[in-house]
Amino acid sequence: MIESTETIEEFLVQHASDVEEAIREAAATEIMPRWRRLAAHEVDQKAGPHDLVTDADRKAELFLTEALAALLPGSVVVGEEAVHANPTTYEAIRGDAPVWIVDPVDGTRQFVRGEAGFCTLVALAQGGTLLASWTYAPARDLLATAQRGKGAHLDGERLFAGVPEPGRDLRVATSHPDYTTDEQKHALLCLRTEGVAPRPCGSAGLEYLAIARGESDAIAFSWEAAWDHAAGLLLVEEAGGAHLTRAGEPFRITGGNALPFTAARDAATARRIAALLAGGA
Repeated sequence: MIESTETIEEFLVQHASDVEEAIREAAATEIMPRWRRLAAHEVDQKAGPHDLVTDADRKAELFLTEALAALLPGSVVVGEEAVHANPTTYEAIRGDAPVWIVDPVDGTRQFVRGEAGFCTLVALAQGGTLLASWTYAPARDLLATAQRGKGAHLDGERLFAGVPEPGRDLRVATSHPDYTTDEQKHALLCLRTEGVAPRPCGSAGLEYLAIARGESDAIAFSWEAAWDHAAGLLLVEEAGGAHLTRAGEPFRITGGNALPFTAARDAATARRIAALLAGGA
């Protein structure tokens, strides 16, 4: 628990492992016991058939909200399901207090189908600046972490995104068309060009992890929800990558971004994808 004179950096030195423990416990208690065992009454639609929520999402978020707020008194929690219930809670991301940004089950569709491509995402931010992140894929037993200025790690090993292999098409995960406006669809179609190999994305958190590991080259996403992006953006940054909107500016978790945006293994790739999204060459 943070003391009144303790900084966020000092808190992370002392308690990053406690955050990890809380995330692992939430998954072990509320998520994994329901994986491949969901009953029909435990799955609901939110905005439509592609926007699902389960009891695992709700209960894991409640678990993390209580645990994280207790670890850092004075902090607030912005979770996907809480914002769905009360959209005004999202405003805390733009406030001065430390904020935990939580996606309890990122990749709910994959979770419902019994696939392993889902994860729990937690990020800590203040004043719009990302300070730390945790990406936990419990079905694969992978935990990726990042702290601003201290690098990105996967199960304790340092991550380096590297650069794309010369001469190979860029591997780019893109938003599902159902979640894009006509203008965004047009921008994403610009990626269908020589030297780029776009494909539909899976779990956003795992797509960011693939970039940080050098297994994928970039993403091109058309939505701003911070719980999907905050943890991964810091992970990619600390692995040596970069992110840009189609206006050529870094993505802001506080919103107001020119969409779609990209995150990539290196700055040159981010600039190339951003230029394509803006309609350039």
